Amino acid sequence: MTTEAPVSAPAPVPLAGTLLKVCGATAASDVEAAAAAGADCVGLWHGVPGGPRELDRNALAALAAATRSAGLLPVLVTFLADAGELTELARRTGVGWIQLHAYQPPAVVRALRAALPAEVGIVKVLHVAPGGGGCVERPLIGAYERAGTDLFLLDTATADGRIGSTGRTLDPADVLALLPRLNRPFLLAGGLDAANRPAYGEVVRHPGFRGIDVDTAARDRATGAFGTPEIAALARAWRTGPLLPASS
Repeated sequence: MTTEAPVSAPAPVPLAGTLLKVCGATAASDVEAAAAAGADCVGLWHGVPGGPRELDRNALAALAAATRSAGLLPVLVTFLADAGELTELARRTGVGWIQLHAYQPPAVVRALRAALPAEVGIVKVLHVAPGGGGCVERPLIGAYERAGTDLFLLDTATADGRIGSTGRTLDPADVLALLPRLNRPFLLAGGLDAANRPAYGEVVRHPGFRGIDVDTAARDRATGAFGTPEIAALARAWRTGPLLPASS
């Protein structure tokens, strides 16, 4: 009986500048489009029940390898909460970050941090309800940090309970209200595109801001696949756009 060898994870992407993560790749052509447009990270879905971009283990491993070969960081995006299973996935696929996208408790982060090599980053999503509804995980932010979270990702939780790739835009005021609680860097998600970059000027100026995570706006509308022009437009807007909100 042969034993599959573990795959070494890549060195982490430096948390400097403005990182661009595009999420939900399902084919090698998606990775190629992301690389050509200047993205840094590619999100790969596994363990997202009913998710339209869900990958099985074999597809996850193959796309993680393609992402590494393109010089980008593969990110496992998951609702799974079994630290042992997640550790094994990281070991077998060589993902660089594990993004805990559901409501996994701090204990899962702690177990992962104890089991994973230091170069594998742990990203915890914080779900922010629109319309001043606050952050579901707000009371646990300190516990997540003490458990070993490397990076937070701020995303929208809709009124009907949907999380992840909702296309719903986060109110900059809701984001700014949460930032004083964070002692780790963060990525911003939630309905971001090239056009709404000026609205987030104050968020981008925050010292903890490290970049954006985009799904819908990274895709060609006709095919639904990642589009190089779409991703390049995001990179231009968010890396070089004005820091101040547009004048009214």
